Amino acid sequence: MSTSHLSVDRERCIGAGMCAMTAPHVFDQDPDDGLVLLLHAGPPAAHRAAAQMAVGVCPAGAITLHEPEAGGS
Repeated sequence: MSTSHLSVDRERCIGAGMCAMTAPHVFDQDPDDGLVLLLHAGPPAAHRAAAQMAVGVCPAGAITLHEPEAGGS
């Protein structure tokens, strides 16, 4: 059974930090360049809602949530 997972595009990230503020257990910011750091590509259930919210609030659209295909093998 596959689960949803996150990916980030550091080339697209503008370092706004909305992800780290919204889901600090899932995202952080690189201390050197301020860009997104993905801490958990498959966040635990307790942090999944915050991770999904972070996808929506990212001003650069640098975070993608990959959902498993329905009925896929």
